[in-house]
Amino acid sequence: MSGSNSSPPTAAHAVHAAADEPLGLTVHSMPSPRQALDGVERRTVLGRWKMIIVGLCCAAPVIASYFTYYVVRPEGGHAYGELIDPQRPLPELVATAPDGTQVHLPTLKGQWLLIAVADAACDALCEQQLYLERQLRESLGREKERLDRVWLVSDSAPLPERLANGLHGATVLRVPAAELARWLTPAPGHALSEHLYVVDPMGNWMMRFPARMDAAGAGRAKRDLDRLLRASASWDEPGR
Repeated sequence: MSGSNSSPPTAAHAVHAAADEPLGLTVHSMPSPRQALDGVERRTVLGRWKMIIVGLCCAAPVIASYFTYYVVRPEGGHAYGELIDPQRPLPELVATAPDGTQVHLPTLKGQWLLIAVADAACDALCEQQLYLERQLRESLGREKERLDRVWLVSDSAPLPERLANGLHGATVLRVPAAELARWLTPAPGHALSEHLYVVDPMGNWMMRFPARMDAAGAGRAKRDLDRLLRASASWDEPGR
């Protein structure tokens, strides 16, 4: 029988042919040490900027409230109280409550504080200061829950019974006079007990009202407190 003896290539022939062809490989070069370091530095810098942005976002309400009070001022006129610059944080002291309980002074943070200072005998000036404290807080109306009255007693003598009713709701703590003098200071020529002091919710002493404030002065002091509470409304809430 004549004719061609050809047949289509089988699968085995195709595999064999493919095996004879060179393999195509894609080679990826490794980054140089310098490129790797640049990448790490970029990620580190980016991470730091993210932390800064987050921190600024958290601090923005506080910064805005102080800027509003100190620079913009919601109302015209100057502050009646003297602004303390730089502000002084609550000292790391352990005070004593009338029942003998030990109180770490920085635990007073979280509220605006209106502070009076006097020895336990509490003379006529002391009683006037405690009275004005109470009246100022009550005059704030619904905002009064954002401010605590504090009497820092500078000695260890017994407290007079006559003050019991007036001190209801106030925080009374004994702190040695020498320790108080390292934190609070009076205006030149005046005593520590002649002033009322304002501490913000972050624990910073930031204002001192004039010595021996009278009823008219208390009205001006109330305007200062109103402005402070209004300026801090976005970050300070009632309750400790």
